[in-house]
Amino acid sequence: MEKQSSKKYEIDMCNGPLLGKIMIFYVPLMLSGILQLLFNAADIVVVGRFAGNEALAAVGSTSSLTNLIVNLFIGLSVGANVLVARYYGAGQNGELKEMVQTALATAVAGGIILIFLGFFISGPALNWMGTPEDVISHSVLYMRIYFAGMPFMMVYNFGSAVLRAVGDTRRPLYYLLIAGVVNVILNLVFVIVFSMGVAGVATATVASQAISAALVVRCLILTDSPYRLHLKGIRIAGDKLVRMIQIGVPAGMQGALFSISNVLIQSSVNSFGSVAMAGNTAGSNIEGFVYTAMNAFHQAAISFSGQNYGARKYKRIKKVLLICELLVMAVGGLMGGFAYLFAGTLLRLYTTDPQVIQYGILRMGIICVPYFLCGMMDVAVGALRGMGYAIMPMLVSLTGACLLRVVWIYTVFQKVHTLKCLYISYPVSWGLTFGVHMVCFAIVYRKLLKRDPGID
Repeated sequence: MEKQSSKKYEIDMCNGPLLGKIMIFYVPLMLSGILQLLFNAADIVVVGRFAGNEALAAVGSTSSLTNLIVNLFIGLSVGANVLVARYYGAGQNGELKEMVQTALATAVAGGIILIFLGFFISGPALNWMGTPEDVISHSVLYMRIYFAGMPFMMVYNFGSAVLRAVGDTRRPLYYLLIAGVVNVILNLVFVIVFSMGVAGVATATVASQAISAALVVRCLILTDSPYRLHLKGIRIAGDKLVRMIQIGVPAGMQGALFSISNVLIQSSVNSFGSVAMAGNTAGSNIEGFVYTAMNAFHQAAISFSGQNYGARKYKRIKKVLLICELLVMAVGGLMGGFAYLFAGTLLRLYTTDPQVIQYGILRMGIICVPYFLCGMMDVAVGALRGMGYAIMPMLVSLTGACLLRVVWIYTVFQKVHTLKCLYISYPVSWGLTFGVHMVCFAIVYRKLLKRDPGID
């Protein structure tokens, strides 16, 4: 196989105007996320239409638990992203090569560990969450098949993190498109033709993840850039793994902590029955499109901040933060408002059950409109992570968002036991946590300029 030139896909984040480059980075990444959600939505639509409410509730009820288990390992890919961006921005090609090898080796090892975690934890955890009897057997089956594909998911995520760090968000989009089309086709075949239900959806997902992982690995092997992957020499460099863990584990723990609060919220939703669970699943799936569009700015903040930190161009980091905050506020506000305005129409794509639709509208009415606050919170976290600060945003998120939601569930929600009261905990936690993150950024940025006076 011949090497392929990757320069046309990379972005120089350390020189020139930022707005245009951020948008060039953002659009393919946003489209990748939207495509991923469209394919996930296809899973839910096919299940909801052809396998019934119980199967729909089963697929939806596993998402918060799955995220809880997976997030710690996905957090390590954030560490890989930050370090690759830093070495690339600083022109440290030897360090960059070692980092790429370490990232992919860690991905495979983490994926294998997740197979066993998913298999043994799924049943007891879903029972603890109070998953109804008419749903739990489907949920356990879905999770066990889904987790069998974890090595593929990890390899794709870590490989994409490497490409994002150098500004390449286009090729992961192409790979996701190919894998997603396969996923949709297999969904229809397995669920409609072979009547496999949730097992068919999970199997199709694993197959598509294998394709996306193979494509991203091929890309890294064939590139002529310093971040080329050498399979024969792949190994874990101890110092790189330690640094990746230092940045990535707090990021993963932050995601896990959010997932814990979401698991508690899902458990509370479960107490209202399978119809409410189905409505919650459909509503949250639609909201996922808004979140994904906003989260691409979080990824931009990480990569742009990381490269400029490596190049010691600290003032550009502040510009990156401000531009990303303004953009995420606009995108989140517009898309959240649109989702709420057309909530009924969108929910009918998932189900024809009027009760399920009403539960979905209830959720979206409270969460969609102020959703931009969540995006602004994440952008601030991204800038801090790009500068190498991982523990600080984790602690802020623990106290400002996760702990507040847990306290809300055991106090306010106990007195006002309604879904509306439960959902209000989301925007309240986003607003408070965003404010604290911005204060943290101001403190870190001031220290950075004092440490290296005279640096651009």
